[in-house]
Amino acid sequence: MSSTNIYSLTRDHQHSAIENTAQSAWQIEYKNAISNLETLCDELELDINDLPVDRSRYQTFPLRVPHSYVKRMQKSNPTDPLLLQVLPNQLEQQEIAGFIKDPVGDLRSVKSSGLLQKYHGRALLITSSCCAIHCRYCFRRHFPYSEQNPRKDSWIQAIEELKNDKSINEIILSGGDPLTLSDQKLEELVKKLETIQHITTLRVHTRLPVVIPNRINSSLLAWIKNTRLKLVMVLHINHAQEINHELQNKLNLLVELNCMLLNQSVLLRTINADTKSLENLSKKLLNANIMPYYLHLLDKVAGAAHFDVPENEARLLMRKVAKRLPGYLVPKLVKEIPGETSKRTIDFQAPNIPVIN
Repeated sequence: MSSTNIYSLTRDHQHSAIENTAQSAWQIEYKNAISNLETLCDELELDINDLPVDRSRYQTFPLRVPHSYVKRMQKSNPTDPLLLQVLPNQLEQQEIAGFIKDPVGDLRSVKSSGLLQKYHGRALLITSSCCAIHCRYCFRRHFPYSEQNPRKDSWIQAIEELKNDKSINEIILSGGDPLTLSDQKLEELVKKLETIQHITTLRVHTRLPVVIPNRINSSLLAWIKNTRLKLVMVLHINHAQEINHELQNKLNLLVELNCMLLNQSVLLRTINADTKSLENLSKKLLNANIMPYYLHLLDKVAGAAHFDVPENEARLLMRKVAKRLPGYLVPKLVKEIPGETSKRTIDFQAPNIPVIN
């Protein structure tokens, strides 16, 4: 596997991928994201010498976090759950058996450049190598984006592949983050997909509106309003603290256009692996018109082992959560196993699992 990926690109290269002649508010926020540890520490009134940071990992997998997200972090708190998601930790240099560069088997699922199919009826299109935030547990932190770039031929190869496979009715836009593309480019891609009659649903997996709420702007809403495809937006929110009034107000604009909003989280040690955090997250999601969808066990990507929660511990935790919430607010506990035809749902109500009070 090539070592070239999003995180080895220069900052200027990433900025050039945001294509628009007149930059909008979200693009300016994206461009001005914090990429320096000292700057982040200054913003949060923290002493960098008191943090377990690893400057070598900071170079190979750079820090990147927008100011709007940093404003939701607690100042002077080195264990803030939002901070821990982006802070390069010295534990990342540990080599742990079973934690690998391609933990979900992406490269075994390639149909054509950037077009992946793991499950029946659905295909995933890698639309961008860029992200607005670099989450330290990212399962694609080692992904060879330079080799899997469907945009190099304006998606022609991927579109032809989709036209010829009538079993596919849903397209998932992923990345990186698909919403780092300009709305002009997104609309261009969506129009190409709309010409394929057997495609009826468009699913967008994104974290960008969560970290930069201004990404939900008039031009985004315009192409969403005009598409014939049923739109499902799957957000990535791990902690209730990530949801503020600004985000809620922006998401309401999507709801008004009948866009279905779902959330998938990752179960992360030190961040949300406790009953109170998961309960609060589900309640906050409901208030923001987002339905809890999946709670993923960590994909075992190299460098993220310190976030891992063992499966049996996760089952016990979710049994407690289920006792405190109505069923529709309890996300499915799942894990991805390369080669399987769907995500594996974990039965946390199995009677042979003891509950530790």
